[in-house]
Amino acid sequence: MAFSFNTAAELFPAAIRKKKRAGFAYRRFGTAAEAVRFAIEELPADSLNGAYLQVDEARFDQMGIRSLYESKDFPLPRRPRAAQPADTAAKADDKAA
Repeated sequence: MAFSFNTAAELFPAAIRKKKRAGFAYRRFGTAAEAVRFAIEELPADSLNGAYLQVDEARFDQMGIRSLYESKDFPLPRRPRAAQPADTAAKADDKAA
């Protein structure tokens, strides 16, 4: 059965003792696509570590969520990637030359 990005989804924080350190609380989303986008684009990377996404009976960890986001079937527009520090330094070197 193929994965449906239109199915409702739940995003759970990492199971840690201090809930404030999780960075977010449990959230329910109308679609898995919205949940995946939120997890990758809105959450700090350390908050995503240990969190999981549940869609129907399937669970996705950090790597699973990232693979869904990078999938060619992901239906939402992706946020443009920020330039890496190395890329910025290389561009500055090119301008100086």
